[in-house]
Amino acid sequence: MMKLLLALAFCVLAANAVEIRENGENGWYVPQVDGSLEWMDREVAEAFLDASSRKEGRSVLNPVTFYLYTHSNRDNPQEIKATSASISGSHFNPNNPTRFTIHGWSSSKDEFINYGVRDAWFSHGDMNMIAVDWGRARSVDYASSVVAVPGVGEQVADLINFLRNSHGLNLDNTMIIGHSLGAHVSGYAGKNVKNGQVHTIIGLDPALPLFSYDSPNKRLSSTDAWYVESIQTNGGTLGFLKPIGKGAFYPNGGKSQPGCGVDLTGSCAHSRSVIYYAESVQQNNFPTMKCGDYEEAVSKACGSSYSSVHMGATTNAYMVAGDYYVPVRSEAPYGMGN
Repeated sequence: MMKLLLALAFCVLAANAVEIRENGENGWYVPQVDGSLEWMDREVAEAFLDASSRKEGRSVLNPVTFYLYTHSNRDNPQEIKATSASISGSHFNPNNPTRFTIHGWSSSKDEFINYGVRDAWFSHGDMNMIAVDWGRARSVDYASSVVAVPGVGEQVADLINFLRNSHGLNLDNTMIIGHSLGAHVSGYAGKNVKNGQVHTIIGLDPALPLFSYDSPNKRLSSTDAWYVESIQTNGGTLGFLKPIGKGAFYPNGGKSQPGCGVDLTGSCAHSRSVIYYAESVQQNNFPTMKCGDYEEAVSKACGSSYSSVHMGATTNAYMVAGDYYVPVRSEAPYGMGN
């Protein structure tokens, strides 16, 4: 009888061991169009992604449109292409800084990642603000959008390479800012820039579902630009919890955000990364605490002394490496000030 009980107990334990789902490790909770999350085992997901990426490849099926905004045409974007006629006939000015903004899943050029971040940067003077609109982000199937990410990044890189080779773009004054899936598009763009690196990539809560921390060649990674910064606000659900950038910032510990309420799907915390970043560009008001590692940041165990580093500051490229805890308020202004 004892042997039977032990055998049953072992079976129960074995069944439970198989059942433990670790988001981003042995599978992912994949977002659905209704806002819910559905579990997908890692083997199933990776087989699907491998098969789909082999079929991918034709940019015709992966439309990407670029919209240029400058002080001269703040409210009337010009659609630009990687041709001399297009760029010469536009307001593109190589003497000004260039900033690409890239939206995530189920979004478009009209998202806050574009207009909010654009307005924040325009408060610093004239810029070439280029909004990247990628149609496949609006697939109802999240996995289909994931498959499109590398090709979108390559098309962004093609435009950067063209502007640099033919129209005087300065890589040292070029940034790519992407939210969620757009953060990984930014990574693929950075990987495909030729003869040098984009100066900075800002990954705003880089998407976790269907991306692996241990495959940096298939996601945004800290080497995709001269400096990569990640602002991680819904870690472990819609975004990565492990550090993605050379400088990784964890507002409120990086998992959930104050003022978001219950936020079961994580969408409020996920979008906060963009709101915080726009505020940081405008006000430089997010002081931080340096942590020994990301686990300290997540558990808010980084002491009580502020560092000299502010989240989102342009000077970070020259002084930042490691993980930072960022205290935030529950309503705007979210930063704790200077």
